[in-house]
Amino acid sequence: MTVLDENMTMDERAVRHWWRTSIIDMKPGQIAFRGNAIEDLIGNVSFPQMIWLMVRGDLPSDSQARLLEAALVAGVDHGPQAPSIAAARMAATCGVGLNNAMATAVNMLGDVHGGAGEQCAELYYDIAVRMDAGASLNDAVRDGLDSWRETYGKIVSGFGHRFHKPVDPRAPRLMQLVRDAATEGTVSGRFADIGEEVQTELGRQRGGRPIAMNIDGATAVIFCELGFPAPLSRGLFCLSRSVGILAHAWEQMNQGGRNKGPMPPNYLPLYEDRNDDT
Repeated sequence: MTVLDENMTMDERAVRHWWRTSIIDMKPGQIAFRGNAIEDLIGNVSFPQMIWLMVRGDLPSDSQARLLEAALVAGVDHGPQAPSIAAARMAATCGVGLNNAMATAVNMLGDVHGGAGEQCAELYYDIAVRMDAGASLNDAVRDGLDSWRETYGKIVSGFGHRFHKPVDPRAPRLMQLVRDAATEGTVSGRFADIGEEVQTELGRQRGGRPIAMNIDGATAVIFCELGFPAPLSRGLFCLSRSVGILAHAWEQMNQGGRNKGPMPPNYLPLYEDRNDDT
């Protein structure tokens, strides 16, 4: 118990302990994040370094921060065909503020759209555990994929893309940066090996037809290489995609338009008569 605790009444102690945090120490005239005064951070650390500090508790090296930043940049946007971006633009035409449009979009980033990076990181970490237990890379990948499919089904998060076939242009660049970082000693390169072997094995299982490692598969490699727990892959993707969401919501506000739905008004959804047996 601290001296401060000893000098507090039981009610004061209960109130102070209601929210306990090691993230921020704030009192009148003082703000410190993880023990670092805000005035020392402002102008001296980058935004990716600040993200790292807030969720991890320490400051990354410059090379670690650059690799994290590359992943964040790569996931910023994928256009209005992405449900979250389309939702942000639709919300913006309904008279809501930027924060409401952004919240509408971010709330759509779930298991299917936005959560694949977390799921892929779980797969990579599972394969790494199998390797730690003595399995070869190839065996660990095959067994890991079998286990994945038993739980989640045939679609493997992080691989395949409905537009980018057989290459997602973001993935090779990110993987090259990981390899460069491994050469410099910033990361081990282990999860790059795992990710690429998963991609190769999936191609083999498809009869030799190549399959793209998509943005989720590539950023999951980076997040695992940097030691982020799998659930943070989703949170970091949400931070990244929020930039694109903001840009699209703001653009739509400036373009104007009212109550824009997912289809132009001269095209109506197809009505299906469930009672029509013809």
